[in-house]
Amino acid sequence: MKHTTPATHLASLAPCVFPSTLPASHQQLLQQIITVFSKDPRIVGIGASGSYASDSMDKYSDLDLVIAIEPEDFEQVMAERLTMVDKIKGKVAAFTGEHVGEPRLVIALYAPDALHVDYKFVALPDAAQRVDDTKVVWQRDERLSQLLDGSSYQYPQPDPQWIESRFWTWMHYGATKIARGEYFEAVEFLSFIRSTVLSPLALQQQGLTPSGVRKVEQRLPEFATELALTISTAEKAPLVAAFRQAIALYIGLRDNSEVKLCTEAEQLCVAYFESELSSIIA
Repeated sequence: MKHTTPATHLASLAPCVFPSTLPASHQQLLQQIITVFSKDPRIVGIGASGSYASDSMDKYSDLDLVIAIEPEDFEQVMAERLTMVDKIKGKVAAFTGEHVGEPRLVIALYAPDALHVDYKFVALPDAAQRVDDTKVVWQRDERLSQLLDGSSYQYPQPDPQWIESRFWTWMHYGATKIARGEYFEAVEFLSFIRSTVLSPLALQQQGLTPSGVRKVEQRLPEFATELALTISTAEKAPLVAAFRQAIALYIGLRDNSEVKLCTEAEQLCVAYFESELSSIIA
C-alpha cells in the first residue's frame, strides 16, 4: 500500500519537548533518527520509554524506542528493519533481539559517543502493549498518542505463589551443582535467584517497580547489603554461605506474603542441603 504525506502536514507538527535529563549526545542522535524515520510513510510514529519517559536519563542511558508501523506494512518493515537502522549515521553494530525473546527488536550501537539504541518495531495496535510509560517523540498524525492515552501499562509483577511452588526445587538444583563441584554453574544460579526471586519480591513489597537487580543499590540500600551476601566466588565454602543467605532472605520475604507453603519440598531441600554440604564451614 502506498502512503502519501502532504508536506504541510509534517511541518505543522509541534516540535518534541525533550526531557530535561536527556544528554546532548542522545538528543543529537534522537533528532537524527526522527529526521530519517519520519521520511518513511510506513512509520506512524516514534515513542520513547524507559528512563526517557521517566525523565531520569544520564550519559549511560540507552534510548529505548518504539517504532509504530502501519499494520499492513509491518511484515515488509520487519524484513527491512536492519537496513532502516543502517541509515542512521554512526552505526557500528546492529542485530536483532532473538536472544532476549524479541525478534521485533533491533539493538544498535552508534559512534562517536558509544550510544546504545533499542528499536522495537511494532504494528501500531501493538504499541498499546507495554510494560512502562511511553512518550511520543514524533508522529505523523494523532493515532499513536490516542492509542497510548487510551491504554495503560503494567510492569510484570512477581507472583509469590508461583515462586514458592518452584523455589525449593530450584535450590535443590543449585545445591547439586555445589556438591558436584560445578561451581561456576552455582554462581550463575545464584544470579538467577537474585534477579528472578529476591530482588523482585523485595521491590514489590516496597511498592517499587520489581525490575530485578537493576539499581537495587540505590532503591533499597539496606536490602542490597543483605543481598550482597549471596554473591560468591566459584569455591565451595563461599557458595554454601551464599546459598544459606539466599534461603534466609527468601524466607523473610515470603513471610510478608500470603502463600500456601510447599512444606514438604522445603523440608526435603533443606535436609538435602545440610546432609550434603553442612560440613562445609564458610
